[in-house]
Amino acid sequence: MKITRLTTYRVPPRWMFLRVETDEGLIGWGEPVVEGHAHAVQAAVHELEPYLIGQDPARINDLWQLMYRAGFYRGGAVFMSAIAGVDQALWDIKGKALGVPVYQLLGGLVRERMRTYGWVGGDRPSDVINAIRQRVDAGFSHFKLNGCEEMGLIDSSRAVDTAVARVAEIRAAFGNAVEFGLDFHGRVSVPMAAVLIKELEPLRPLFIEEPVLAEQAEHYPKLAAKTHLPLAAGERMYSRFEFKRVLAAGGIAILQPDLSHAGGITECIKIAAMAEAHDVAIAPHCPLGPIALASCLHVDFVSWNATLQEHSMGIHYNQGGEVLDYVLNKEDFRLDKGFIAPNTRPGLGVEINEELVRERSRDCPDWRNPVWRHADGSVAEW
Repeated sequence: MKITRLTTYRVPPRWMFLRVETDEGLIGWGEPVVEGHAHAVQAAVHELEPYLIGQDPARINDLWQLMYRAGFYRGGAVFMSAIAGVDQALWDIKGKALGVPVYQLLGGLVRERMRTYGWVGGDRPSDVINAIRQRVDAGFSHFKLNGCEEMGLIDSSRAVDTAVARVAEIRAAFGNAVEFGLDFHGRVSVPMAAVLIKELEPLRPLFIEEPVLAEQAEHYPKLAAKTHLPLAAGERMYSRFEFKRVLAAGGIAILQPDLSHAGGITECIKIAAMAEAHDVAIAPHCPLGPIALASCLHVDFVSWNATLQEHSMGIHYNQGGEVLDYVLNKEDFRLDKGFIAPNTRPGLGVEINEELVRERSRDCPDWRNPVWRHADGSVAEW
């Protein structure tokens, strides 16, 4: 079997799908994208074509190394996301060729179901109590919300009190019947992270995500030494080599590699194994579409240290497209009280509605994240 063609489709709300064709008629799907930079990743995917066309798609490990090493320059969001989407599609083809789900090719299940969590509250957290109540009524117990709005390098007690008061409302309304992670989203500086985490600690959030930006990773162990709360990070780390340094330094309790950014299934299996060796959990980052989610779940189902899986069903970004819009086998993604069962279909297990993908890709708008500014006019982290 040989790879014959790669086709990319940008689709709403902010995703890109990759279709990899073979000369034997088997099709594999991947999801290579950097949100807000889809055109750059699209170009990078097609720059990989000379390494892929005519090659045997079953040689996933060799093709991964070829894509990563042959171009000399490597790493980073765009290159690794392009590789990630191709890698997902190759695993999809291999599973279909052998008639088994990808997790079987990776050694088989370590669990019978995977706990998931969804977002509440939006970019600027609001109406959080009502949003959580709706999901609790549907049987869910685990959530994530943004921990604050924009925050200055040194910010006011009012900004800290506002963030803490929102979390206090959740505990007052639900007690310990729910669990939630707080995403600082890289909005918090090193000086303010220590203050904010200390104030939040009595409210016992499940974890603090991206307490500071990944480029400030040397501060993770310093912040961890000041708190009993688990710290999580990883959505803006793109290879096992970046994760290696974070694990060696310590401080992170939960790694969050993104299966569409950090080199795909092949790379993230290695990252998960490295994390397990350091007694660190993984909770793959996934505010994306169905192929990314399916890829995450295959890693979750073979990784003993997988603890939570993010999904974007109903997330505030989904304007013009929902996760299951593009999926024909929607029942395989059914959530039962927040858990999802292993998909028994071959490959990634996603039956893509190709007609809808082509239709919506014809005039797909470009997505950009908001640009925020502080009161003095300087650019703020979104």
